[in-house]
Amino acid sequence: MQLNGAEIVIECLKEQGVDTVFGYPGGAILNVYDELYKHRDEIRHILTSHEQGASHAADGYSRATGKVGVCLATSGPGATNLVTGIATAYMDSIPIVAITCNVGVSLLGKDSFQEIDITGITMPITKYNFIVKDVTKLADTIRKAFRIAKTGRPGPVLVDIPKDVTAAVTEYQKEEPGKYIPEFPHMNEGAYAKAVSMLEESEKPFVFVGGGAVLSGASKELMEFVNKLDAPVTDSLMGKGAFPGTDPRYTGMLGMHGTKASNYGVSECDLLVVLGARFSDRVTGNTETFAKNAKILQIDIDPAEINKNVVVTEEIVGDIKEVLKVLNRHLKQQNHSEWLQKIQSYKEKYPLKYHPDTLTGPFIVEEIYRQTKGDALIVTEVGQHQMWAAQYYKYTKPRTLLTSGGLGTMGYGLGAALGAKTGRPDKTVINIAGDGCFRMNMNEIATAVRHHIPVIQVVVNNHVLGMVRQWQDLFYDERYSATVLRDAVDFVKLAEAMGAEGIRAQTQEEFRAALERALTLNRPVVIDCQIDSDDKVWPMVAPGAAISDAFDEEDMAGK
Repeated sequence: MQLNGAEIVIECLKEQGVDTVFGYPGGAILNVYDELYKHRDEIRHILTSHEQGASHAADGYSRATGKVGVCLATSGPGATNLVTGIATAYMDSIPIVAITCNVGVSLLGKDSFQEIDITGITMPITKYNFIVKDVTKLADTIRKAFRIAKTGRPGPVLVDIPKDVTAAVTEYQKEEPGKYIPEFPHMNEGAYAKAVSMLEESEKPFVFVGGGAVLSGASKELMEFVNKLDAPVTDSLMGKGAFPGTDPRYTGMLGMHGTKASNYGVSECDLLVVLGARFSDRVTGNTETFAKNAKILQIDIDPAEINKNVVVTEEIVGDIKEVLKVLNRHLKQQNHSEWLQKIQSYKEKYPLKYHPDTLTGPFIVEEIYRQTKGDALIVTEVGQHQMWAAQYYKYTKPRTLLTSGGLGTMGYGLGAALGAKTGRPDKTVINIAGDGCFRMNMNEIATAVRHHIPVIQVVVNNHVLGMVRQWQDLFYDERYSATVLRDAVDFVKLAEAMGAEGIRAQTQEEFRAALERALTLNRPVVIDCQIDSDDKVWPMVAPGAAISDAFDEEDMAGK
């Protein structure tokens, strides 16, 4: 049948099973929005307050559901406002498709009104991108975009469409999307035998779980593998929930703000099994001393990650779920009770601790865990509150912590929470933010109210840029340059002005009551939690130091 480009865009979204898109209209993309209006009963459009909110919402939708998230923006500033969200998705391997429209083909390259080379801008931060100048190639390009976004190592793809292409007419034929078959490990049986030998020869193995295990859906296979290897387990920020945080073998997060049990254990192990982690500098600390006593077996779907930051002993390239299936078939039951007892002694000797009598970030996170029974979707911004959310909430399932790990995007969380709640309306969705982060995206509270999306926004309000201040306190002789936010902004009144419920909490009892109320309201709620400006995230590893040099408040007092 004959369809114009805008109609083809909508039909291709329907082909891919897209039920929700996030965006903001403008002149260049008007034809697509006009067609979207005609299909509003099939595809829900969430009008965000800013295009960056739309890109983060598509990202949060994808992380929460495992589907490809979709965002729309017009040309020029509309397209460039997506850039930070696209980069966030790229760094964390999140599949989204961003569809932008540009000026007409004849106006490209002439500095036309609201013209921008968005494919050139996003080339380093997308898995692939396209500009479609021929309507006959539009349908196949959109299909290819979705296929690229979700296969192999996932990531964002951008499709830019000049306005005249959205109006041009061509023949369209519907196609069913092909089924994705996970990439099987590119290894022969001899190489597998070598990996199994490493596992069975180890006396002090440690398993390090990254975000790839979440994306692969490998939780079941991971649990079987850990049980057979009989090893302790740590994770990265992105790996939360792939292995249950309530399991006795779990030792907490690894790295700069990881537990001493994890940092000491990885420093002493003789084999580190790395599943879908990229050896971020925030995990490894000084790479020369990282896991210096260990052989390293790295399993990752992306060969570019092998030996990129840390030289490994052996690698397996492939989908983690499929790799673990093979390893589980070959691996004999191991017994490392003595090693596990040593790690348990570290857990008992170095537990996470905080001041018990005042309202603090750790108390807020633990209270959220208690009241939600560990069954909420937790979204965060970036900073101290993000680390507390990683440390004190026990994630037992994948896709339950949504956070910007690689790019560290302040302003990510509220948009992502809207996307998560839209994709998983059955779940309680709570965004935990610092006051500095909340200022960057608080306009999206209006979006939550407009579209009746009942997210709970918890603001851990210390009136400073907390993590930067912590570094200034520890490493810059308390020179608090541009980190103090003591002004007259009232987040409760702000929430009420945008149509949400606003509650202030200054004590543990007030927060407990505020959260209880928020969980019953079924509407957007902002809880403004007043905490001390000098609360810190412990433990900590100084930048460039070995992770075995982790220190905490007691260590500081001892010095």
